[in-house]
Order: sequence, then structure tokens, then C-alpha cells
Amino acid sequence: MKKVISNAFFEGERPLFATNGIRLENVKFYPGESAIKECHDVAAYKCEFMCKYPFWHNDNAVIEDCLFTVYSRAAIWYSKNIRMLNSRVEAPKMFREIDHLYLENVKLTNAGETMWNCRGMKLRNVDARCGDYIFMNGVDIDIDGFYLQGNYSFQDAKNVIVRNAKLDSKDAFWKTENVTVYDSEINGEYLGWHSKNLRLVNCRISGTQPLCYCTNLIMENCTMAEDCDLAFEYSTLEAVVNGSIVSVKNPTNGFIQADRIGEVIIDENCKNPGGCRISVEKAESVAS
Repeated sequence: MKKVISNAFFEGERPLFATNGIRLENVKFYPGESAIKECHDVAAYKCEFMCKYPFWHNDNAVIEDCLFTVYSRAAIWYSKNIRMLNSRVEAPKMFREIDHLYLENVKLTNAGETMWNCRGMKLRNVDARCGDYIFMNGVDIDIDGFYLQGNYSFQDAKNVIVRNAKLDSKDAFWKTENVTVYDSEINGEYLGWHSKNLRLVNCRISGTQPLCYCTNLIMENCTMAEDCDLAFEYSTLEAVVNGSIVSVKNPTNGFIQADRIGEVIIDENCKNPGGCRISVEKAESVAS
């Protein structure tokens, strides 16, 4: 049974360092550093964090109905088995080098450089704003119900499943491997460059020059907005697009199927002329 600490406050350096098996209720952590460092089996309920680096080197922490203010930057690093529920995070650089992270009903208002080098993440109903470079180098990520505003997301991530998301993110999914996105909206230029095994199912995408330099790109039942021009340059792909594609440029191999394509550009820089089969109901113009 956990020792309960309630209606208290702490400040300064390492006030609960290496204190294991505790439950914190309505506790406030004022300015200081490393308040709950090197702990295991900690539960925090309705707590407020205004200190730097509170949860470092933790194992088995449950954090519920808590607030991490902007002053609690880099709050949870180098830890294992972290669960956060119904909480608000205003601090940047949250979650790094975490094994097994679960977030549910969490709002991150300043999510820049968050969730770097984490392994085994599961997110349910998460809202992330100002989230540039979120999920960099992440491995084994499972997301359902997600809004992101932030660029360069998922860079170099591997083994990712995303469902029911809206991503307002340019340069999303760069150099990723084994990513599948279902039933989502992705808005932002230069989507998915240099990715391997990126699969988009029932998705709507927008932004210039999407999905170039891809290897084994799959698109199923997707739509592309009017600003998705110069798509698929130097990509190998199997793409089924509902509606129109503004323009396609120098795809390398595979096939593209759409209702209409405004322009198909196969020029002197094409690396494999004729290698990609393009099937359309009506091609308005073809440049060569």
C-alpha cells in the first residue's frame, strides 16, 4: 500500500528523491529541480508542477488530473512505464527516452521537441499544439484520436499506426519506416519524403510536393487537395486516389490511379521512364 502525501507543497532540490511507493494528492511543487527523481511506483493525483525535471529516472508512474506548467520543462525523461491521464502539459520538451508511455485525454499546449527517442507509445485522445519535431526517432507508436499543430513531426520514426487524426504539420513523416495512417487528415507541404513503407488509407492530404522520394508508398482510397502539385517525384508507389491530382512528376515505379490528373510531367530527369503506370479517367495535359 502506498504512503499518501496530500495537500502539501515542496520546493528546492530533490525533495522526494528516491522516495518509492507513494501517492501524491493535491500536492504543489514550487520552483526547484528533480523533485521526484530516481523513484518507482509513484502515483500523482491533482498535482501541480512548477519545477524543472520532476520525473527523471522513474519506473511505474501514474499521473492523473495534473498540471505541468511552463516552468516544468523537460519534466519526464529516462523513465519506464509512464501513464498520464486527463492532464494538461504547458511545458516544452516533455517525454524523452521513455519506454512504454501511455497518454489518454491529455492536452499539450507547448509540445515542441516532445516524445523524442521514446519506445512503445500509446496515445488516445491527445491534443498537441506548437509541436515542432514531436515524435522524433520514436519506435512502436500507436495513436487513435489525435490533433497536432506542429511541423517536422515523426521524423525518423519507425513502426507507427495513426488513426482518426488531424495533422497540421509540414514535413511530416520524413524518413520514417513502416508507418500506416488511417482515416486522417494531413495538411502540410513536403509530406513523407524519403519514407519507406508509408501507407495512407482513407486519408485526405494537402500541401505542395507531397510524397517524393518514397519507397513502397501505398495509398488506398485517399483524396488530394488542390495544392498537392508535383506529387510523387522519384517515388515507388501503388496509389489509388479518389478525385483529382493537380500534377504528378517523374514517379519511378509502380502505379497511380486517379479520376483525373491535371498534368503528368515526365521530363529528361526521369530516372525510369515508363516504369510507373498511370491510369486516369481523363488526363487534361501531358508534358514530356
